[in-house]
Amino acid sequence: MVEQDAPVALVTGAARGIGKGVAASLLRAGWSVAITDIDEAAGQAAAEELARLCGAAGRIEFICMDVADEASVMACLERIEEDFGRLDGLVNNAGIADPDNGPIEQLSLEAWNRLLGTNLTGAFLVSKHALGLLREASGAIVNIASTRALQSEANTEAYAASKGGLVALTHALAVSLGSAVRVNAVSPGWIDTRDTQQQRTDPLRAVDHQQHAVGRVGQPADIGALVVFLLGPGAAFITGQNLVADGGMTRQMIYVE
Repeated sequence: MVEQDAPVALVTGAARGIGKGVAASLLRAGWSVAITDIDEAAGQAAAEELARLCGAAGRIEFICMDVADEASVMACLERIEEDFGRLDGLVNNAGIADPDNGPIEQLSLEAWNRLLGTNLTGAFLVSKHALGLLREASGAIVNIASTRALQSEANTEAYAASKGGLVALTHALAVSLGSAVRVNAVSPGWIDTRDTQQQRTDPLRAVDHQQHAVGRVGQPADIGALVVFLLGPGAAFITGQNLVADGGMTRQMIYVE
Protein backbone atom coordinates (compact mmCIF):
# COMPACT_ATOMS: atom_id res chain seq x y z
CA MET A 1 0.00 0.00 0.00
CA VAL A 2 1.17 3.52 -0.81
CA GLU A 3 1.16 5.82 2.19
CA GLN A 4 -1.41 8.61 1.81
CA ASP A 5 1.07 11.12 3.20
CA ALA A 6 3.90 10.02 0.90
CA PRO A 7 5.72 13.00 -0.59
CA VAL A 8 4.75 13.85 -4.15
CA ALA A 9 7.11 14.83 -6.96
CA LEU A 10 6.50 16.13 -10.47
CA VAL A 11 9.08 15.08 -13.07
CA THR A 12 8.77 16.73 -16.46
CA GLY A 13 9.92 15.13 -19.69
CA ALA A 14 9.88 11.68 -18.09
CA ALA A 15 8.70 9.46 -20.94
CA ARG A 16 12.28 8.28 -21.43
CA GLY A 17 15.91 8.87 -20.56
CA ILE A 18 17.04 10.75 -17.48
CA GLY A 19 13.54 11.84 -16.53
CA LYS A 20 12.26 8.28 -16.52
CA GLY A 21 15.27 7.19 -14.47
CA VAL A 22 14.68 9.97 -11.95
CA ALA A 23 11.03 8.95 -11.62
CA ALA A 24 12.04 5.34 -10.98
CA SER A 25 14.50 6.39 -8.26
CA LEU A 26 11.87 8.54 -6.56
CA LEU A 27 9.28 5.76 -6.65
CA ARG A 28 11.73 3.31 -5.11
CA ALA A 29 12.50 5.88 -2.40
CA GLY A 30 8.84 5.95 -1.39
CA TRP A 31 7.67 9.02 -3.30
CA SER A 32 4.52 9.26 -5.34
CA VAL A 33 5.31 10.68 -8.76
CA ALA A 34 3.48 12.54 -11.50
CA ILE A 35 5.39 12.27 -14.76
CA THR A 36 4.72 14.51 -17.73
CA ASP A 37 5.71 14.57 -21.36
CA ILE A 38 4.51 16.09 -24.61
CA ASP A 39 4.48 12.56 -26.12
CA GLU A 40 1.28 11.12 -24.67
CA ALA A 41 1.71 7.54 -25.93
CA ALA A 42 5.31 7.27 -24.70
CA GLY A 43 4.45 8.92 -21.40
CA GLN A 44 1.58 6.55 -20.68
CA ALA A 45 3.75 3.57 -21.58
CA ALA A 46 6.49 4.84 -19.26
CA ALA A 47 4.03 5.20 -16.38
CA GLU A 48 2.80 1.65 -16.88
CA GLU A 49 6.35 0.30 -17.04
CA LEU A 50 7.40 2.21 -13.93
CA ALA A 51 4.37 0.91 -12.04
CA ARG A 52 5.40 -2.66 -12.88
CA LEU A 53 9.08 -2.14 -12.08
CA CYS A 54 8.56 -0.32 -8.82
CA GLY A 55 5.55 -2.24 -7.55
CA ALA A 56 3.77 -0.54 -4.66
CA ALA A 57 6.74 1.60 -3.69
CA GLY A 58 4.89 4.71 -4.80
CA ARG A 59 1.94 5.95 -6.81
CA ILE A 60 2.66 6.87 -10.45
CA GLU A 61 0.49 8.97 -12.74
CA PHE A 62 1.06 10.36 -16.23
CA ILE A 63 -0.14 13.80 -17.31
CA CYS A 64 0.36 15.05 -20.85
CA MET A 65 1.95 18.52 -20.76
CA ASP A 66 3.87 20.88 -23.01
CA VAL A 67 6.21 22.83 -20.74
CA ALA A 68 6.48 25.64 -23.31
CA ASP A 69 2.69 26.22 -23.25
CA GLU A 70 1.57 28.12 -20.15
CA ALA A 71 -2.04 26.96 -20.40
CA SER A 72 -0.87 23.34 -20.54
CA VAL A 73 1.36 23.90 -17.52
CA MET A 74 -1.45 25.48 -15.51
CA ALA A 75 -3.81 22.61 -16.35
CA CYS A 76 -1.19 20.08 -15.25
CA LEU A 77 -0.64 21.74 -11.87
CA GLU A 78 -4.38 21.96 -11.30
CA ARG A 79 -4.67 18.25 -11.95
CA ILE A 80 -1.81 17.46 -9.56
CA GLU A 81 -3.58 19.43 -6.85
CA GLU A 82 -6.82 17.56 -7.56
CA ASP A 83 -5.29 14.08 -7.80
CA PHE A 84 -2.56 14.27 -5.15
CA GLY A 85 -3.48 17.24 -2.98
CA ARG A 86 0.14 18.26 -2.51
CA LEU A 87 3.50 18.74 -4.22
CA ASP A 88 6.77 18.33 -2.37
CA GLY A 89 9.29 18.21 -5.19
CA LEU A 90 9.63 19.45 -8.75
CA VAL A 91 12.19 18.11 -11.23
CA ASN A 92 12.47 20.32 -14.31
CA ASN A 93 13.89 17.79 -16.75
CA ALA A 94 11.93 18.38 -19.97
CA GLY A 95 14.03 19.57 -22.85
CA ILE A 96 15.06 19.18 -26.46
CA ALA A 97 18.03 16.87 -26.09
CA ASP A 98 19.89 17.26 -29.40
CA PRO A 99 22.65 19.83 -28.79
CA ASP A 100 23.79 20.20 -32.42
CA ASN A 101 22.30 23.30 -34.05
CA GLY A 102 24.66 23.39 -37.04
CA PRO A 103 26.77 26.42 -37.95
CA ILE A 104 25.62 29.54 -36.13
CA GLU A 105 25.15 31.35 -39.45
CA GLN A 106 22.50 28.78 -40.36
CA LEU A 107 20.72 28.67 -36.98
CA SER A 108 17.28 30.22 -37.45
CA LEU A 109 15.65 32.42 -34.85
CA GLU A 110 12.71 30.01 -34.85
CA ALA A 111 14.93 27.05 -33.95
CA TRP A 112 16.76 29.10 -31.30
CA ASN A 113 13.50 30.22 -29.69
CA ARG A 114 12.02 26.72 -29.83
CA LEU A 115 14.95 25.20 -27.94
CA LEU A 116 15.13 27.95 -25.31
CA GLY A 117 11.36 27.93 -25.00
CA THR A 118 11.40 24.29 -23.98
CA ASN A 119 14.68 23.94 -22.12
CA LEU A 120 14.68 27.25 -20.21
CA THR A 121 11.32 28.98 -20.39
CA GLY A 122 9.62 25.66 -19.70
CA ALA A 123 11.44 25.34 -16.37
CA PHE A 124 10.44 28.91 -15.49
CA LEU A 125 6.76 28.27 -16.30
CA VAL A 126 6.49 25.00 -14.38
CA SER A 127 8.33 26.46 -11.37
CA LYS A 128 6.13 29.57 -11.41
CA HIS A 129 2.88 27.62 -11.35
CA ALA A 130 4.11 24.97 -8.90
CA LEU A 131 5.23 27.45 -6.26
CA GLY A 132 1.92 27.63 -4.44
CA LEU A 133 1.91 23.90 -3.69
CA LEU A 134 5.66 23.78 -3.10
CA ARG A 135 5.51 26.58 -0.54
CA GLU A 136 2.77 24.78 1.37
CA ALA A 137 5.00 21.68 1.58
CA SER A 138 8.30 23.53 2.17
CA GLY A 139 9.36 21.65 -0.92
CA ALA A 140 12.30 21.73 -3.31
CA ILE A 141 13.09 22.13 -6.99
CA VAL A 142 15.81 20.37 -8.97
CA ASN A 143 16.61 21.65 -12.46
CA ILE A 144 18.34 19.21 -14.80
CA ALA A 145 21.01 21.27 -16.54
CA SER A 146 24.11 19.84 -18.28
CA THR A 147 27.88 19.94 -18.26
CA ARG A 148 27.37 21.72 -21.59
CA ALA A 149 26.56 24.78 -19.47
CA LEU A 150 30.25 24.70 -18.52
CA GLN A 151 32.02 23.48 -21.67
CA SER A 152 31.11 23.11 -25.34
CA GLU A 153 31.50 21.33 -28.61
CA ALA A 154 31.26 23.33 -31.82
CA ASN A 155 27.79 24.26 -33.12
CA THR A 156 25.90 23.88 -29.83
CA GLU A 157 25.10 27.54 -29.04
CA ALA A 158 21.36 27.21 -28.43
CA TYR A 159 21.61 24.15 -26.19
CA ALA A 160 24.56 25.53 -24.23
CA ALA A 161 22.78 28.85 -23.71
CA SER A 162 19.62 27.11 -22.51
CA LYS A 163 21.50 25.01 -19.96
CA GLY A 164 23.66 27.92 -18.83
CA GLY A 165 20.49 29.94 -18.35
CA LEU A 166 19.01 27.10 -16.33
CA VAL A 167 21.98 27.16 -13.94
CA ALA A 168 21.57 30.92 -13.53
CA LEU A 169 17.80 30.56 -13.05
CA THR A 170 18.57 28.03 -10.30
CA HIS A 171 20.57 30.39 -8.10
CA ALA A 172 18.24 33.31 -8.83
CA LEU A 173 15.21 31.31 -7.71
CA ALA A 174 17.06 29.99 -4.67
CA VAL A 175 17.77 33.52 -3.47
CA SER A 176 14.27 34.77 -4.24
CA LEU A 177 12.53 31.85 -2.52
CA GLY A 178 14.86 31.71 0.48
CA SER A 179 13.80 29.26 3.15
CA ALA A 180 10.39 28.62 1.56
CA VAL A 181 11.55 26.41 -1.33
CA ARG A 182 15.09 25.13 -1.94
CA VAL A 183 16.30 25.19 -5.55
CA ASN A 184 19.29 23.31 -6.95
CA ALA A 185 20.53 22.09 -10.32
CA VAL A 186 22.14 18.85 -11.43
CA SER A 187 24.42 18.94 -14.47
CA PRO A 188 24.75 15.44 -15.90
CA GLY A 189 27.65 14.50 -18.11
CA TRP A 190 27.54 11.52 -20.47
CA ILE A 191 24.52 9.45 -19.43
CA ASP A 192 23.67 6.37 -21.51
CA THR A 193 19.90 6.73 -21.91
CA ARG A 194 19.49 4.02 -24.54
CA ASP A 195 17.25 1.06 -23.78
CA THR A 196 18.67 -2.30 -22.72
CA GLN A 197 18.37 -3.80 -26.19
CA GLN A 198 20.31 -0.94 -27.78
CA GLN A 199 23.02 -1.19 -25.14
CA ARG A 200 23.40 -4.90 -25.88
CA THR A 201 23.47 -4.62 -29.68
CA ASP A 202 25.68 -1.53 -29.78
CA PRO A 203 27.82 -1.59 -26.62
CA LEU A 204 29.95 1.38 -25.63
CA ARG A 205 33.67 1.17 -26.33
CA ALA A 206 36.39 0.89 -23.70
CA VAL A 207 37.60 4.37 -24.64
CA ASP A 208 34.15 5.77 -23.85
CA HIS A 209 34.39 4.53 -20.29
CA GLN A 210 38.04 5.52 -19.96
CA GLN A 211 37.15 9.18 -20.45
CA HIS A 212 35.59 9.07 -16.97
CA ALA A 213 37.59 9.12 -13.76
CA VAL A 214 35.18 6.60 -12.21
CA GLY A 215 35.84 4.24 -15.12
CA ARG A 216 32.40 4.14 -16.73
CA VAL A 217 29.74 6.12 -18.57
CA GLY A 218 26.82 7.22 -16.41
CA GLN A 219 23.35 5.72 -16.12
CA PRO A 220 20.00 7.45 -15.43
CA ALA A 221 19.97 5.90 -11.95
CA ASP A 222 23.12 7.89 -11.13
CA ILE A 223 21.20 11.12 -11.67
CA GLY A 224 18.11 9.70 -9.98
CA ALA A 225 20.01 8.99 -6.76
CA LEU A 226 21.32 12.56 -6.64
CA VAL A 227 17.87 14.03 -7.27
CA VAL A 228 16.35 11.91 -4.48
CA PHE A 229 18.97 13.29 -2.12
CA LEU A 230 18.48 16.92 -3.18
CA LEU A 231 14.71 16.72 -2.78
CA GLY A 232 14.98 15.07 0.63
CA PRO A 233 15.62 16.29 4.17
CA GLY A 234 19.30 15.33 4.04
CA ALA A 235 19.87 18.26 1.68
CA ALA A 236 18.12 20.81 3.88
CA PHE A 237 21.22 23.05 3.99
CA ILE A 238 21.84 22.96 0.22
CA THR A 239 20.30 25.53 -2.12
CA GLY A 240 21.35 27.57 -5.14
CA GLN A 241 23.94 24.98 -6.16
CA ASN A 242 24.79 23.27 -9.44
CA LEU A 243 26.02 19.74 -8.73
CA VAL A 244 28.00 18.22 -11.59
CA ALA A 245 27.44 14.48 -11.98
CA ASP A 246 29.77 13.41 -14.78
CA GLY A 247 31.99 10.67 -13.39
CA GLY A 248 34.85 13.14 -13.26
CA MET A 249 34.88 13.58 -17.04
CA THR A 250 35.26 17.37 -16.92
CA ARG A 251 38.15 17.07 -14.44
CA GLN A 252 40.20 14.50 -16.32
CA MET A 253 42.79 15.71 -18.81
CA ILE A 254 43.02 13.46 -21.86
CA TYR A 255 45.85 13.61 -24.40
CA VAL A 256 45.36 11.75 -27.66
CA GLU A 257 48.65 10.14 -28.74
